[in-house]
Amino acid sequence: MKNNKPFFILMLITAFLSSCSILKTAPYDQYSFQKTIEIKIDATQLIEKAENSYQENSKEVEELQNEIAKIVEYEKYKPNNEITYKMWLLLADQDKNLLAGFLKRWKEKDKLSPFFITEAKGQIAEALNLLLQYESKKEPATKNQLLQLLSNN
Repeated sequence: MKNNKPFFILMLITAFLSSCSILKTAPYDQYSFQKTIEIKIDATQLIEKAENSYQENSKEVEELQNEIAKIVEYEKYKPNNEITYKMWLLLADQDKNLLAGFLKRWKEKDKLSPFFITEAKGQIAEALNLLLQYESKKEPATKNQLLQLLSNN
C-alpha cells in the first residue's frame, strides 16, 4: 500500500492540472484584435449608408460578410477561445439582431430608417467594443459582460 501513495499523489496532481486547463483563456492575439478593429470600422461606415439602397452598397456588404466569415473561421481553431468564437458566431448570425442580422434586414428592406440605423449601430458598436476590450485585456469583468450578452441572445 505504501508503494501506491506516490502514484495516487501523482494522479491527484494530474487531475488538478487538467481541471485548471479547462479554465484557460486564449492569450492576447494581435491578429484577432486588429481584424476586430478593421471589421468594426468597416461595419460602422457601412451601417451609416443604410439609408441608401442596399444595391448601391451590395459589394461592400459582401466584402464585410467575407471578412466576418474569415474571422469566425480563424477564431474557431484557436485553443481556449470559446467565448470569442461564440461572440463572432453571434455577430455573424443573420437571425440575430447584431451585425449580420442588420445586413440581412437592409437587404430585405432595401433602405432603413435613420432611427433604426442609429439604434442598431449603437448595439453593434457596443458588442464589438466589448469584444475588443475582452481581446485586449482578458479581464474577468469583460468576460462576464460577454457571457451575459451571449446568454441574452
